[in-house]
Amino acid sequence: GDPINNSKGCGGVMRMAPVGLAYNDSKKAFHFGCKLAALTHGHPTGYLAAGTFAALISLIISGNSLAEAIETSILILKSNKNHEETVRAIGNAIDIVGQHTPGPEVIENIGAGWIAEEALGISIYCALVAGDDFKKGVLLSVNHSGDSDSTGSITGNILGALYGFDIIPEKWLSELELRELIEETAGDLFDQFG
Repeated sequence: GDPINNSKGCGGVMRMAPVGLAYNDSKKAFHFGCKLAALTHGHPTGYLAAGTFAALISLIISGNSLAEAIETSILILKSNKNHEETVRAIGNAIDIVGQHTPGPEVIENIGAGWIAEEALGISIYCALVAGDDFKKGVLLSVNHSGDSDSTGSITGNILGALYGFDIIPEKWLSELELRELIEETAGDLFDQFG
């Protein structure tokens, strides 16, 4: 059907990690992620970036490295028209890794994260820079002047998919409200889809 709006906000991307967990076929994850995001984000970049994130998570959960998952998700993305903005944002994020000391100024070169492709680009950048240091990646992703809660969420999803629950600092978990319920829900989701 016709898009309900022309939104390309980052909310569609932010909520697609469970789709990546639900599908071990990254192309299916991409297409279902696009369909789900298009319910609220009718701009092609809004739903294509969301589908790309779902594919990325699917690929990571299937055992691919972050670099492999990024490369394959870009190939899936490029098979769709209107992919240019998302490809450009991811490419920009990859290009600046290692060029500067990571910080808010570098992130702001990618964007503010309010729109889908910028949020995905920022999060990929932060995950690449973090390596296996969850705290470093998440702190980098939330310490900029843009939509930092969204980029923090997306970055945390990427790093969590790569390295698992144990990578989260215990201090952060001990202060988490409703921790038991969150852990039970996460475990149930993983058992259902994992």
